Amino acid sequence: MSQIALSDTGRLSLSGVLDYRTGTALREQGKKLLERSAAEHILVDCAAIEKSSSVGIALLLAFMRDAQRLNKTLSIVNLSQDMQKIARVSELMPVLQIRN
Repeated sequence: MSQIALSDTGRLSLSGVLDYRTGTALREQGKKLLERSAAEHILVDCAAIEKSSSVGIALLLAFMRDAQRLNKTLSIVNLSQDMQKIARVSELMPVLQIRN
């Protein structure tokens, strides 16, 4: 089961499988969580993602747009090698705010 959660400190945690079946619901939930959060910086933690298609990268980009619209900063941690490969092939690595 895929889930998304946001802590009081601004840590947005994604878990489970990110694909065409889960993407729309996660997108809507994430957007609402970002809008409700008082945190100025959002840290997206991808450590608990079990598997992801390009939908996972699309979600990260959507969350980045949401954060910009809300005048918040966003960075990504624990992006799997598979997701990094998708981002590289899509030439999106320079766009994603990945921290180690």
